[in-house]
Amino acid sequence: MSKVVVQFTCNECGATSGRWLGRCPGCAAFGTLVEELHGRESDRGVVRAAAPTRLGDVRVDATERLSTGVAELDRVLGGGLVPASLVLLGGEPGVGKSTLLLTALGSVARNGRRALLVTGEESVAQVRLRADRLGGADDVTILAETELDTVCATLERETPDVCVVDSVQTLHASELGSAPGSVAQVREAASRLLRVAKASNVATILVGHVTKDGAVAGPRVLEHLVDCVLQFEGDRYNAHRILRAAKNRFGSTNELGVFEMTAAGLIGVPDPSTLFGRTEAGEVGAAVAVTLEGTRPLLLEIQALVSRTDLAMPRRVGTGVDPKRLAMIVAVLGRHGGVSLGAADVFVNVAGGVRIDEPGADLAVALAIASAARGAPVGEGLAAFGELGLTGRLRAAAQAERRLEECRRLGIARVVAPGATTSSSDRPRIVPAATIREALRTALEQPREEVEAA
Repeated sequence: MSKVVVQFTCNECGATSGRWLGRCPGCAAFGTLVEELHGRESDRGVVRAAAPTRLGDVRVDATERLSTGVAELDRVLGGGLVPASLVLLGGEPGVGKSTLLLTALGSVARNGRRALLVTGEESVAQVRLRADRLGGADDVTILAETELDTVCATLERETPDVCVVDSVQTLHASELGSAPGSVAQVREAASRLLRVAKASNVATILVGHVTKDGAVAGPRVLEHLVDCVLQFEGDRYNAHRILRAAKNRFGSTNELGVFEMTAAGLIGVPDPSTLFGRTEAGEVGAAVAVTLEGTRPLLLEIQALVSRTDLAMPRRVGTGVDPKRLAMIVAVLGRHGGVSLGAADVFVNVAGGVRIDEPGADLAVALAIASAARGAPVGEGLAAFGELGLTGRLRAAAQAERRLEECRRLGIARVVAPGATTSSSDRPRIVPAATIREALRTALEQPREEVEAA
């Protein structure tokens, strides 16, 4: 016979306690513990031992990936969906998660595979309206259901090739006493869908809500259960969206997918360098960075504004760059570059809403800031890459040849890079610089004030 156990679970981190506490012992958040009822078997009976298998005797069959028909999505996944895998897609409301996945399901269905959409947030008629706008999704089967038992039974009976659950926070297990979207419900839904996906060989994509901080809502165990975690980033007021992989058991987590929101849905941008790397000649405070996202080199425009301030603590504001790394670059410019910024606010922005994580963009950020501070534009047709050290010395960036190849394709004439950078071609011309002071002397043109005075 079973016994009902009362536990209190944190909505933020999933930590449990035997009694209610005002402050969570796991994440120190206040007022986040909620009551949950759990059933526990008091008599487990005889437990049968399982026989382990020697790892060398395990046979691995070559599993063919399932293409979603969306090239940018396949790139981030590592080549497509792996059968029996579980993928979690998170993003802000209205960023286009449902639109992207409905487009992918339509492509999967047109290629002769079975595609199922389980919707708990919209009615069947609402999804049909979106499908009519996107086009090509008539062969997708749809189920409007929030009962977890019904969803799992349907998956086991239909065994589609690809299934999308929109969203996992709407699923409800009747045996649990908590409301849909709670920690217990989300954990139970993900666990059961994982078992069904592995047993029925169904590639399953879960749509997850995000918190105000941008993290996937629910317990942290949700991200540990799935095979791949995708983050869909973007602003509803900006036409471009960025898809990243925060976790991927079957591919790289450094790949980047770029989409553009149009009236016909999300369209992949196969050549984002021409979109994000365009600058105006002679513009002060702008530099072109050659970054690397996974296997994709990108040319991005870095914009900077330096303004005199009367505040005791000048501001260092970065959009698309790490604020801590921005503060470090400003300090190195002041100490080793001869650019005094102690009495000025510094604002840095990456054009297009892209976020830069790699240190290879340090040199371009420094050039943009120095250009804004001195009023001297960066040389026309010039790009830069390299890591900036605390001593003012430039360090080599990874995969320099791939970066130079992207510059060559887009017609960049000169590239400022660390001194050890070499190339197999004479275009673009590499301008070596060992230190940040040498890079500034090479890349920046004469200040406008001096040109106008002459």
